[in-house]
Amino acid sequence: MLQRVHGDAPGAAVTTRWLAGVGFLVITTAVALHGANDQLAPKLPRITGIDHVRVYASDMAKSRAFYSGAMGLPASGAICAGDKRACFAVNAEQYVELEPVPSPAPQSWLAEVAFATEDAEDLRWYLVARGINVGQVDTDPNRASHFYMLDPEGNRIGVSFVQRGAPAAPFKVSSKQISTRILHAGFVVKEIAVENKFYRGILGFRLYWHGGFKDKDIDWYEIQVPDGSDWIEYMLNIPASADHKELGVQNHFSLGVRDADAAAAQLKKQGLSKFDGPEVGRDGKNSLDAYDPDGTRVEVMEFTPRQTPCCHAYEAPHPNP
Repeated sequence: MLQRVHGDAPGAAVTTRWLAGVGFLVITTAVALHGANDQLAPKLPRITGIDHVRVYASDMAKSRAFYSGAMGLPASGAICAGDKRACFAVNAEQYVELEPVPSPAPQSWLAEVAFATEDAEDLRWYLVARGINVGQVDTDPNRASHFYMLDPEGNRIGVSFVQRGAPAAPFKVSSKQISTRILHAGFVVKEIAVENKFYRGILGFRLYWHGGFKDKDIDWYEIQVPDGSDWIEYMLNIPASADHKELGVQNHFSLGVRDADAAAAQLKKQGLSKFDGPEVGRDGKNSLDAYDPDGTRVEVMEFTPRQTPCCHAYEAPHPNP
């Protein structure tokens, strides 16, 4: 199918062309040159943290039982009010969302990582002015304004930026919740330089920590959002032939807790008998790994390290509970 794609940046003459495919904006005009004139280009709005993560599910009933039962996340109300997808609130500003897996099934079942920003429209134009292909801002009066793009390497992991108003309903913490904070999301990356050009060079993410299975290696590379302490983690040195099970381990998200040992006891009490850990990792933090029914890893991690990390010292503040 052919879809017309266009840009409509203020103050710029815009041309259009036809593109085979669906879903993403292509800028073919002077818009891409705005970066040369900082007076015309918007400034970078604040990016404050992870707004939500979305994962694919093959059996909604089983996945709902995992996220709302074992993990104890509320399945309605608060930030999830009005969401057409299966939604599980973590706090008043963060949530986990499920989407039925498409056919054919993608390699990555981590469907989307979304970041919170104070101004989605200005952020979109900030990226457009620097030649980044992004979608139009979509404003839902009941939810938020947001736009969507592909991961910088072209991996089929969606990246979106979300501007929210007040929650649709108040949030009340459940006594069954394992966590009230999404700390980070991790995904397979082939080339650090490609991702860093976007996240660090253009968006201003800052290094948090990096390390590896061996002291001199870099297998995990963590960078925090510019205006908060949530982070993303590049999962490096993963073979191109990695299967669904391996990618489920690598493409993951993390929930923060004060005490991973207490979280393990609570998970068992709530019916989850199989998980890995807790144990102190190479980053010095105590954590455990649970897996949803489709093998997507949910890491339950303490906010601060219990011991000195391997390989490299932390370079940014730790998140608070």
